Amino acid sequence: MARPPRHSGNLPAETTSFVGRRRELAEIRKKLTEARLVTLAGPGGVGKTRLALRTAADLRRGFPGGAWLVELAEVRDAALVGDAAMAALDLRDQAATEPLAFLLSYLRDKNLLLVVDNCEHLLGSAARLVAEVMKAAPGVRVIATSREPLSVPGEHVVPVPPLDLPSAHAAGPLARLRQNEAVMLFAERAEAGSGRFELTAANQEAVADLCRRLDGLPLAIELAAVRTRVLSVEQILGRLTDRFGLLTGGGRTALPRHQTLRTTIDWSHDLLAAGEQTLLRRLRVFAGRFTLEDIESVCATGEVPPARALEVLSSLVDKSLVMKEEVRGLACYRLHETMREYAGLKLADAGEEGAVERRFAEYYLAGCGRSAAEAQYRLPEWLEWMELEIDNVRSVLRRCLTRGEHARGIALAYSLGYYWITRATSEGVRWIDELLASGGGDRRAHAQAWFMRGFLATLQSDPVTARPALERAVTAAREAGPPGLLSQSLSLASMAATMAGDRSSAGRLAEEARAVTERIDDLPATLMHLQSRALNGLLDGDLDAVRSASAEGVRLSREAGDLYSLDMMLINMGSAALIAGDLDGSRPLFAEALRIAHRIDDRVGQYLQLDALGCHAAGSGRAALAARLLGAAETVRTGAGASVLPFLVPLLTRAEASAVAALGAPGYAAEFEAGRSMSRDDAVRLALGEPAPAAPAVPDDAGDAPLGKREAEVARLVADGLSNKQIGARLFISEHTVDSHVRAILNKLGFNSRTQIAVWMSSPRE
Repeated sequence: MARPPRHSGNLPAETTSFVGRRRELAEIRKKLTEARLVTLAGPGGVGKTRLALRTAADLRRGFPGGAWLVELAEVRDAALVGDAAMAALDLRDQAATEPLAFLLSYLRDKNLLLVVDNCEHLLGSAARLVAEVMKAAPGVRVIATSREPLSVPGEHVVPVPPLDLPSAHAAGPLARLRQNEAVMLFAERAEAGSGRFELTAANQEAVADLCRRLDGLPLAIELAAVRTRVLSVEQILGRLTDRFGLLTGGGRTALPRHQTLRTTIDWSHDLLAAGEQTLLRRLRVFAGRFTLEDIESVCATGEVPPARALEVLSSLVDKSLVMKEEVRGLACYRLHETMREYAGLKLADAGEEGAVERRFAEYYLAGCGRSAAEAQYRLPEWLEWMELEIDNVRSVLRRCLTRGEHARGIALAYSLGYYWITRATSEGVRWIDELLASGGGDRRAHAQAWFMRGFLATLQSDPVTARPALERAVTAAREAGPPGLLSQSLSLASMAATMAGDRSSAGRLAEEARAVTERIDDLPATLMHLQSRALNGLLDGDLDAVRSASAEGVRLSREAGDLYSLDMMLINMGSAALIAGDLDGSRPLFAEALRIAHRIDDRVGQYLQLDALGCHAAGSGRAALAARLLGAAETVRTGAGASVLPFLVPLLTRAEASAVAALGAPGYAAEFEAGRSMSRDDAVRLALGEPAPAAPAVPDDAGDAPLGKREAEVARLVADGLSNKQIGARLFISEHTVDSHVRAILNKLGFNSRTQIAVWMSSPRE
């Protein structure tokens, strides 16, 4: 039995237990039926994010467009809020459109749920984003989390209190205590942290007192719970009670909740060894995720030499002070936002802030500079690294701007060229414009900046901006070099002139580029010159020029391992063949180019090849396939904010007319819409004639992945028809815990009913 498909979205799997919150979950669901924006408001550490994610996971089946998480915790620049939302929705910034305008255009007809998390430090920009989405996209609903309301029209605020506390009176039955939210969280995190914790009659009073002492704050409870690895509950309670007593003069007066959390973190911090304290505060310098290598290079000095970094980091992870996650099989780390703020205070108190920030900046400046020369020839690996580190690199760019280090900032922005080209074109434009507007930097830096500005404008099909930028790049490169940059600037200027219809200037610039290129041994300059000749040939209708330049470009880029250039040259050759009516010759060229574009996730390249293969299908008499590929290409193109290239327009017009004639207008529209609804991966497989992936096999028993051992036990009892209460009694766990396991099973298997779990459990195994 195949599992039903999961709904789309980017919600992460829960990494920690979720307990209780029934009242809040019910209130949020109710509010979302009355309003389109619900803000979960409350201080740090009360579990707003986890509550929002749980709500979204429960509700996403009701949204055809899925549920999507926009994480703002690591966004430090208000100008990048729109970019963060685009990235969350898997949109690609490869166009001249401003991110917010592009985002609103995309969402206008969508029916989906957005979770906008951690808005407080970017309140104005986050509020503007949400308000604009509310106005432009009536089918979108938003759950926001923030320490204070967004103050957006139509906002419904749900205060997020701490977890329910156990009664302060008689201890009561152990079974009842096990159902208390705060106690459940403590027990689950203590068991996960120590591997052997159990709530018993002997420790129940201490656990209840500790949860009350911690005001039911989830983060504080988790920090205390992991200490059961080395301390008893009574020892933890005693030490915390002493610390709280100092703050209240030994009386019974309750502390403000923010002070409770700060004191708990202080207690956890003070129990750390000196090296652990040092590393924790230094990790504050990272703006986003970081790896062990990053830590060893930036933070590992003095008490924490590089050889001990892994040991100390592992200890901080075990104590829940640093969070671990995997990204494409690589272990990465991050700080909880509250912990990040705390570490920042400690870093300043230690007087290390300036030194650590300088090491941080030098590390990324040097790393990006070293990798830039090889990025062109190791593009998939380089792009993966850049996607992982981009928040940290952005932080360095902003530091260069604010400190007036313009030449270094330009060098850094220039070194990120392939990231801007394939991932974030308009963001690259904004950084370079800011750096150029500062007026700093030498002539060489200006040549690099103006070249990259012209390159990005050319990609955006904006010759009006590209031409003056490239003229400045040529002037600066003549004075400051290097010759390869001069050659590339001239070649790009020729392309921009052709795009603008200025054939005489295009020819003059192309000839000058040829003369410079022939005098130097520079592969990037040679490939740019060949690309200029090929693109100008396509726009001018000179197919012989396209074939000769592209063939040489294919040979050189294949030998060098330059995938981006190879992709472009194959498109040029395939387009020349298609325009000439050589269907057999064009298809393998487009197919190879599509595989490359898919591998490096270049959305513009993907849409071009999907359109081209749609034209090929129409010319080959496969009208239904043509319509689907053209529909899929439109989705990918609009998702990248790109526009149709001029030389494709007549080919697409002919392909559509041919498919409509064969299918009829209604038939064409149905196939086109089916293509528009396809995922990019499915569209690529269809275009390449590859079969859809086989449905995942049903495991031999539910104890195998994806279900954990306890989930498998619960699933078996669900299949036997037991209620949550009966399952809890059978397994000696609370009904609330059973409910959590059932919801986790539903989410993991992509189901929406207990009946589906029962059928899945009873299905025959092969």
